[in-house]
Amino acid sequence: MADKKSAKDQAPEDDEAKGGGRKKLLLLGLVAVLAVAGAAYFFLFAGSGEAEAAEPEHGGYTALEPIAVNLAGGGYLKVGITLEYTAAAASGGHGSGGVDGAKALDLVISTYSQAQPADVVGAREALKEALEQRIVEAYTEDGVPMVMHVYLTEYVTQ
Repeated sequence: MADKKSAKDQAPEDDEAKGGGRKKLLLLGLVAVLAVAGAAYFFLFAGSGEAEAAEPEHGGYTALEPIAVNLAGGGYLKVGITLEYTAAAASGGHGSGGVDGAKALDLVISTYSQAQPADVVGAREALKEALEQRIVEAYTEDGVPMVMHVYLTEYVTQ
């Protein structure tokens, strides 16, 4: 009978030990879920606010007349561009708002007149990106960009 009592006395302790193990496992699982949720929030939402703040506010468009540019290897390119300017340029001291296209046209001529006909056809996107970078730099005043993007509206080679 003593054996029976000792078996009964030990049974509640085993149940408590199993319950305590389950509580610890549940607690660890909850902590892991919260850590994963926090990491997901950080990676998905924390970086998106910085990207939105970096993009200047749209102010309008300035379409420039197409111009013909003599290419370095012969032939010519007729190219037209439109400048997308920022709100800072629209409200700045540019008279009616927007930007003057003289600098941009000069940069179009200097960029494309050095290109070979094969480059104009084969590396169109690379030339456009180089042109856009040069135009954005030329229209940046006191660290504030006045032009956001450059769009090709006409592109004819011969």
